[in-house]
Amino acid sequence: MIPEASPFRLGRLTLRRLPDCEFRLDGGAMFGVVPKSLWSRVKACDELNRIRMATNCLLIEAGEERILVDTGLGDKLGAKLERQYALDQEALRLPDRLRAAGCPPERVTQVLLTHLHFDHCGWNTRREGDRLVPTFPNARYWMARGELEHARRPNERDRASYFPENWEPLLEASRVELFDGEHEIVAGVRAVRAPGHNADHCIVTLDGGGGERAAFWADLIPHAVHVPYPWIMGFDAFPMRTLESKREWIPRAAGENWLCFFEHDADTPVGRIVEDSPGRFRAEPVGLG
Repeated sequence: MIPEASPFRLGRLTLRRLPDCEFRLDGGAMFGVVPKSLWSRVKACDELNRIRMATNCLLIEAGEERILVDTGLGDKLGAKLERQYALDQEALRLPDRLRAAGCPPERVTQVLLTHLHFDHCGWNTRREGDRLVPTFPNARYWMARGELEHARRPNERDRASYFPENWEPLLEASRVELFDGEHEIVAGVRAVRAPGHNADHCIVTLDGGGGERAAFWADLIPHAVHVPYPWIMGFDAFPMRTLESKREWIPRAAGENWLCFFEHDADTPVGRIVEDSPGRFRAEPVGLG
């Protein structure tokens, strides 16, 4: 289980890493062309070849705004998928972590979704009797227009990653805001298209105005060990676009010493990227936030 998080200060922004529960995915799929003889040195797997996957969401406090980036797995998967993905049934779930951080779901003002795969938007909605309602009733839910269009008409390769119950009730309740390319949700909090994992996948860049920058990498760099350019997930729909996105963002993050949040990393959820030699990058862990 991931330790409890303390906040990071980033100028006028306060950042809190709030995990939902852990799950497990196939290690080979998570590392693509990288052979098991290499990835198994840094990520242990179980007897089914699965590695630990965190669901590190990010709560951003900006004045009176409370912005939640991604919403984890939620509680609507059902027993079959919970077994398939080996959900940690003992974990404290995201709504309870928010309450413990002094921000109950009703206090969240904006929900920013990097994309709509089930492990990133599961707590968008919850069951209330026989209907689904927004988990964050006072929030606007931000998502990329192209991602929503694809999620509503997925292809055979990625259909299993999209669950309409995570967004259709929000549309029905008129809680959704769409953006194209990039959008600044509040001052210093910007969703930016970084394609590769899918066509309209976004990362979130953070500038608190105090000289420090940060990034929430979502599935562009899901684990700290995915920082090197060739370490790209087999799940990515457009791996060469992932490579282009990494070439664009990683040197900048290293050169400006950004604080980095790795959404799926259960071991190094927060770090900074360093360049050991030209074009060769790695992550160094930062004290848990």
